[in-house]
Amino acid sequence: MKKLILNILMLLPFAAMAQTEVTPYAPGTNAEGVTYLLPRTVLRVDIEVETAKYTPGEYAKYADRYLRMKNDIGTEPKTTCKIQNIHLDAAGAPDTSKVYTIKLKDKTIAPMIRLNEQGILQAINTDPKPSIPFEGYKASKSGKVYNSRDFMTEEILMAGSTAKSAELCAQEIYAIRESKNNLNRGQADYNPTDGKQMEIMINNLNEQEAALMQLFAGYTTYETKAYTFYVDPKEDIEKQILFRFSQRLGVVDNDDLSGAPVYISVKDQHTVTEPVIDEKKKKVKLEGIQYNIPSKAAIRIFDASNKTLLQGEVSVAQFGNVETLSGALFNKKTTTKVVFYDQTGAIMKIEE
Repeated sequence: MKKLILNILMLLPFAAMAQTEVTPYAPGTNAEGVTYLLPRTVLRVDIEVETAKYTPGEYAKYADRYLRMKNDIGTEPKTTCKIQNIHLDAAGAPDTSKVYTIKLKDKTIAPMIRLNEQGILQAINTDPKPSIPFEGYKASKSGKVYNSRDFMTEEILMAGSTAKSAELCAQEIYAIRESKNNLNRGQADYNPTDGKQMEIMINNLNEQEAALMQLFAGYTTYETKAYTFYVDPKEDIEKQILFRFSQRLGVVDNDDLSGAPVYISVKDQHTVTEPVIDEKKKKVKLEGIQYNIPSKAAIRIFDASNKTLLQGEVSVAQFGNVETLSGALFNKKTTTKVVFYDQTGAIMKIEE
């Protein structure tokens, strides 16, 4: 992430220990200084959806007659979607209600402020330690599909009817199985001289069998897709539609009623005591660096049947308070180092 580094050093001949003044940002009214934002917490939900597509075999109706496969064979195409994985993460976004300017005053040294490309405060007098976001799930495809005719004998290809072709294919499958058994028992007409050669021959026979079995049993291909959803909680969320999901179509639009809703709830746990507001001090200038003290929030993602898909707890900046880090920590005689969490704006580490 591109970093904005502001390194402002003011070396003045005065020995007094004045503090760094911070004021709420108001365009055109603040003196020159460093303007920064605190973050609000945005929830990120990643899901991985697997779609299985079954295609019946050309000889599916003959599977029981020739191969005794009665209950394992489908005769109609079928698509089934399911949520394989779900992941909850948090990210920091600029909170435009929490913008401050560090005013440069006489008799002080302005600290080295590090901001990210969005202007969010990351660190003071040291390098930031940005979190490594979840990369998301990867789309993929699997399931091998053979061109079964490449493995058919001339007799099978020349058969006069589908039923006869199916019968000859079944006979070829039994012959392949017999060949594998003979190889394993050392009773084949030609036995391999070493283990590697044996492995190659068995693999070739397995591939031939799989290709011909595909004509009876059909085949299934799998495809996974990744989706990402964002939720910006301004207050408690009781039951908000996160996305809609269909077992046949997968993720669909929120206004598409072919999919059943998947909900998210966010509940502030009030782990931070609300500040007592003194009306007489509301207009007093802020002295120091402003930072967030986030509150914990319970997160639950569940489906239309109220089955929980994910449950967890996340620190949410906007549910907490803003506190002040004394400006005395950043005067001419100290080099206090502070690192902030980029998801919440809370202090991660502080040292002199």
